[in-house]
Amino acid sequence: MASTASEIIAFMVSISGWVLVSSTLPTDYWKVSTIDGTVITTATYWANLWKTCVTDSTGVSNCKDFPSMLALDGYIQACRGLMIAAVSLGFFGSIFALFGMKCTKVGGSDKAKAKIACLAGIVFILSGLCSMTGCSLYANKITTEFFDPLYMEQKYELGAALFIGWAGASLCIIGGVIFCFSISDNNKTPRMGYTYNGPTSVMSSRTKYHGGEGDFKTTNPSKQFDKNAYV
Repeated sequence: MASTASEIIAFMVSISGWVLVSSTLPTDYWKVSTIDGTVITTATYWANLWKTCVTDSTGVSNCKDFPSMLALDGYIQACRGLMIAAVSLGFFGSIFALFGMKCTKVGGSDKAKAKIACLAGIVFILSGLCSMTGCSLYANKITTEFFDPLYMEQKYELGAALFIGWAGASLCIIGGVIFCFSISDNNKTPRMGYTYNGPTSVMSSRTKYHGGEGDFKTTNPSKQFDKNAYV
């Protein structure tokens, strides 16, 4: 029962992390910068993995998609690949988890389901590591440019998408670790052993009953009555 409960918790945590990681791809604010006036914010610059935009004080946004994938900076290409890999691994991890959980009717025996659940945990851990690496690589680029005194272009700060990605990656790793430990719980479960002693006849069972030592003492029924009992 404890193993089943831990698998359900691990599945919910892992799926929540995978959903958060998936939501970072279309999220706008991977990095953000603002230009403040004397009274209001005059412009907000923000960018993600697919485009860069500017929003003026009236709320009108002007966006520009990245023109060519091959002309992109190396860190953006790496982040794209890592985040797509994280989403893909999380999808396959959820499928393996459904087959490996004890509360489902598919997956085979308990031993086979435990191995599948451990595989799902490894896949979720890889998904979390990919997402963590992608978000950290992007954040490292932002902080390096921000604290570089020789960098004269527009400086950005960390956006909300990075924090969402870090949170989702952490949940995927935690859920994957719980899935991996579930295989050890299944190995500790005691198994009932049955021995076959061969068929026994009715006469042998009666002999064991009458010849056994116990509180019941049996006698020959023909010796319980004498001749006067029938007169």
